[in-house]
Amino acid sequence: MTTDAPLQAPPAGDDIRNLPFEEALSQLEGIVRSLEGGKSTLAQAIAEYERGTALRRHCEAKLAEAEAKVQAVVEGAGGLALRDVE
Repeated sequence: MTTDAPLQAPPAGDDIRNLPFEEALSQLEGIVRSLEGGKSTLAQAIAEYERGTALRRHCEAKLAEAEAKVQAVVEGAGGLALRDVE
């Protein structure tokens, strides 16, 4: 069954937590373009802004997580090894 209801952004919740960084960033960029376009109703703009804020937080968390996992290659007695970067 199809409806002609306008598309709405999914709620900012569990679906964002499961997004890969690249998808979250892509959605955030789309929201920014939409808000800059200024064609949304006030209610739509507020909803987009709220989702964008949640996506930004998610992207920042993903980047911090990746940064924590960054490792440096060091040469030791046994050859090359990985050590955590602080």
